[in-house]
Amino acid sequence: MASQYGSRIMTGLINSTTRTLADAGEAGGRVKVWVETVELTAATANDTVYLAVIPSNARILGMSKVYWDDLASSGSPTLDLGFTPIRSGDFTADPDALNDGLDVATAAGSSAVIKDVANYGKRAYEFINGLTADPKCDLYLIGSIVDAGTNQTGTVTLELFYTYD
Repeated sequence: MASQYGSRIMTGLINSTTRTLADAGEAGGRVKVWVETVELTAATANDTVYLAVIPSNARILGMSKVYWDDLASSGSPTLDLGFTPIRSGDFTADPDALNDGLDVATAAGSSAVIKDVANYGKRAYEFINGLTADPKCDLYLIGSIVDAGTNQTGTVTLELFYTYD
């Protein structure tokens, strides 16, 4: 039985912008998952937490999330997510390339790894400031404590879903 709304729905889908998972136009890929849990004790502002190692051509999926405990009873520390090179010279670190300003001081919380929904499915290197081509390397996905130090022990967990061509 055909839906009475079928043509209207399809029109909207045809006119939408689609980002495929492979250069060849294939609409699929094997999803990889990286889950990392880090226990933080008191961290100073500008401390870095290494959360994952992924290839520079990895497409980060929108279902990727980061979770955290309440990490401060005073002050206003925030968490930024970005990338740093494993080998020096591959690119310049961009510690807030994916998301920034995540409030880790008031309560346990969570957020999408990628701040802007329009960027879901982009390759990792496309988030890094100054890169216009794939450096063809592995890179660290990092979390940076910024704006203030933390003073509570707590957990930061990354659930990263990605695919690569």
